[in-house]
Order: sequence, then structure tokens, then C-alpha cells
Amino acid sequence: MKLLHLDASILGDHSVSRAVSAAIVARIEEQIPDLEIRYRDLAEAPPSHLTAAHLGQGEAASPPADLELGQTMLGEFLAADIVVIGAPMYNFTIPTQLKAWFDRILVAGKTFRYTESGPEGLAGDKRVIVAVSRGGLYGPESPATAFEHVETYLRSVFAFVGIETPEIIVAEGIMTGPEQREQALAGALDQASQLKAA
Repeated sequence: MKLLHLDASILGDHSVSRAVSAAIVARIEEQIPDLEIRYRDLAEAPPSHLTAAHLGQGEAASPPADLELGQTMLGEFLAADIVVIGAPMYNFTIPTQLKAWFDRILVAGKTFRYTESGPEGLAGDKRVIVAVSRGGLYGPESPATAFEHVETYLRSVFAFVGIETPEIIVAEGIMTGPEQREQALAGALDQASQLKAA
């Protein structure tokens, strides 16, 4: 079984999403000893932003190496049985590095296709688990709920490729004070420790 692990936080060892995504992977590895893990740090080595060349349009050339990287990322995603993502909220949405990764895997004919009745996802055979970290409070009871565009975006984009029920673990309020950060991280790590293999 293959697992693809992605991190997008720019905060290194200070990152809550990285700590939780690592705990998720460790928990799954405990239950699936022969797990093959592929790790990609999108903050350390980010893909470039989408250009016309990526879409096969015009002469606005992307370096061939970047086009090759996009094919590699798509192949990693297609090959994975489980995808684990560390996704912090930056300015109400996902990091641009993670958005650039999605731009490489949302490919017509590979992860979705258009039909007479609308788009159809082609990647529904995967399990996706996301560790979301948010500096403020954006949950359903918060006045700031309308500003939350990480979990909502992720659920929409994964549904588009056929993954209807991604598992999302949220640690929020981590910038509101040390005690809240500690509680949020502890709660998220506890959820990670209770994940089942399937």
C-alpha cells in the first residue's frame, strides 16, 4: 500500500499542521507495517505557479523541468492509496504552494473528466486525511465562519475528483494564546492517534 504525505507550512518545526500530519502518518504506519511512504515538502521545494505552458497553450514556456515535475506529482497522487496533507490557513485559504500542487493534479482525463451530465471524478478510490491548522477561530459557531476557505476548498476540490469524504482534523485558535495552541494541538494529535487503518 502506498501513502503520499504532503506538507505546505512555511513554519518548519514550529508548524502545527506538520506535527499533526506527521502523527497521522505515524498512526497509519503502525497499522500498516509494509506501507510505502512518499514525502513531499511543498514549502521547501514548491512547484511554480501555473502557466500557459502547463496547459499546453501558447509559447509562454515553463521550464521543461517544471513540466516534468508536474507529471511526477500527478503520478504520485494517482499511485497513492492514502494521501495525508498538512494544510495551514494563510490569509483565509490554503498556502499558494499547496494550490500549485492542486494545479498539477487537477488534470482532465486523469483525475476527472467532463461528461454530458457534468464533471466526473476519477480518483475516488483514495483515502485522504488532512491536518488543518488555523490561527483564529473559524468553526461553525464562530462569527468568522464565512472567512474559512481551507476546509471548504479542500472538500470541494476532492469531491470534484471523486473523493467525497476526506477526513479532516482541525487545530484552530493556535495564534490566540499559548494555552489555546497547546489545547488545539493536543486535541488534533489525539484525533490522529485514534485513526483506523481503513
